Amino acid sequence: MSTNTVVLAYSGGLDTSCILKWLKLKGYDVIAFVADVGQQEDFEQVRRNAEITGADEVVIQDLKREFVTDYIFPALRGNAVYEGEYLLGTSLARPLIAKHQIALARERGAGYVSHGATGKGNDQVRFELAYYALAPQIHVISPWKDREFLDRFKGRVDLINYAKEQGIDIPVSLEKPYSCDENLFHKSYESGILEDPMVRPDKDMFDVTVDPMDAPDEETVVEVEFTDGTPTRLTVGDRSETDPLALLVLANEVGRKNGVGRIDIVENRFVGIKSRGVYETPGGTILFKALRDLEGVAMDREVLKLRNMLSPKFAEIIYNGFWFSPEMDFLTAAIKKSQEFITGTVRLALYKGNVTCIGRSSPSSLYDQELSSMDIEGGFDQTDSKGFIKVNAVRLRAHAVIVEHGRRT
Repeated sequence: MSTNTVVLAYSGGLDTSCILKWLKLKGYDVIAFVADVGQQEDFEQVRRNAEITGADEVVIQDLKREFVTDYIFPALRGNAVYEGEYLLGTSLARPLIAKHQIALARERGAGYVSHGATGKGNDQVRFELAYYALAPQIHVISPWKDREFLDRFKGRVDLINYAKEQGIDIPVSLEKPYSCDENLFHKSYESGILEDPMVRPDKDMFDVTVDPMDAPDEETVVEVEFTDGTPTRLTVGDRSETDPLALLVLANEVGRKNGVGRIDIVENRFVGIKSRGVYETPGGTILFKALRDLEGVAMDREVLKLRNMLSPKFAEIIYNGFWFSPEMDFLTAAIKKSQEFITGTVRLALYKGNVTCIGRSSPSSLYDQELSSMDIEGGFDQTDSKGFIKVNAVRLRAHAVIVEHGRRT
């Protein structure tokens, strides 16, 4: 391959198929890079479509295991929740895809990388910041920020017409009233009819989880085991998984059946636009809630406070696309330290979309049943509390004097 080669992050959908053809007609050699991060896809059909559209080479890589161990699990350990609700399913996949896209560009001697993300969204930032962090000298072709491309394609109708003109054989229509992104961790829905924040999603839109109202009328009990904050075993009835990938697949399966992990939010994109998104994250929701509960018994109070102070920033860094950054390295090291000894088992009950923790145990538990008991002294001298309260009341008494003096004057 030559420096005139472009490695395109290719999904096989309308946008990247048209972009592939557009790049070819502009004289580039194009490698279509397809990352398998757990989306439900016929990858051989994707390969055939890319070849028919004109790709000089198609590379499909299975990245599911790395996605779980190096991206999803670290995010869970760090309590990474964007704006209090979003577990960052799309955000976590982008740096992984970009990493392997850059590696392929290096291997093939390609001078360019490209993607199909729009100029209004978050993914353009996530892809391109990762590209430049990993390969500072790389050239990025971002069609949806290219004036020539924008003048040619105003939207989906123009893309569909172009696909027909160029003989791009992919099933496309104007009927689907929203767009989706899917991987092993979640599925997202946005745009189209969802752009009106008062429009409730149709029940038939969701295809990962069952509607909570249709979920079983009896609870499902699961147990999750952790070692230093990392899930190491998931047990549901007589089924048990210890392999990281298989563990998340099982968590997704049981969460899906019980309608777990749906959210509907309006979030703040990095580029300054508010966006309405609907997400399904069944297995991730189960693991997230289990780990937070285990931290309650096994993590020191002040460490927990500090970690929780860092968590919103950690989530923001991931959401905004700074996975490969000095601040990410710093926070990852701190979070890893906080997870030492967060080891144990959490028992949860799943019922119609709800996840309730019903038991927890840890060999490194800081919970002392006798010390907490109202019936047993347990080594705690209650008379010490008298002085404790007086010391903490010193400033309150001083403040009260000032307030009273102010009222009098």
